[in-house]
Amino acid sequence: MSIFFFLNYRLLSLLEREDWPALAYYLEQKIYVKGRYNLRYIRLLASSYLVISDYLSVLKLESKAQLVKPSLITKNVLIFGAARVLNSNPAEAVVFFKTHMEKCNPKDKQWVQWFYGFSLLLAGAFDEVEPVFSLLSVSSSDALITGLSAYFLTSSLEKRSKTPEKCTQLAENGKKRVVKTIKNLSGWKKEIEKFGSDIHIAIVKKYIDETGTWLFG
Repeated sequence: MSIFFFLNYRLLSLLEREDWPALAYYLEQKIYVKGRYNLRYIRLLASSYLVISDYLSVLKLESKAQLVKPSLITKNVLIFGAARVLNSNPAEAVVFFKTHMEKCNPKDKQWVQWFYGFSLLLAGAFDEVEPVFSLLSVSSSDALITGLSAYFLTSSLEKRSKTPEKCTQLAENGKKRVVKTIKNLSGWKKEIEKFGSDIHIAIVKKYIDETGTWLFG
């Protein structure tokens, strides 16, 4: 442990201080200058860029990592996709999430599917997003994904749906699935805490909070 701390003192101290610009510069030296394209450095640098709203640098990092080690992209689909969402490029986000849906880590797949739907929603492709959120609201094993999908069905898609009654029914089914397991708003908040500071959760935190209110009042 002492050796690990000594070797990573600079990195750990920057993380502790939450000095994101300095952390980004430190990691740029490790990755771009010394060529250390490893998973931890890539994830930390991309996340640092997102925190300071430097979305173009995230895409630059993605391009370079794609050339050197493509697996780093498939292991960080949510982070690189989030950059497109935050950079107000929903059309690009749609293509990115769709392309990587079957390549991403299995543990991320349902979130990648959800963000694919969310990007379609931002792009105004309402007919295409409805089946995505409909499926997730009744089949997802993740309570947050189920709740979010059901919430958007009723808040954004029902009034635009060609089958509004079905849309409402699916939303209510999703709501019942969540309430059956989570029980109350306190449980919903604990579910959010499981994800810690994951960047893909942070960027939709507003909608997660709105969903909690819709689910539990």
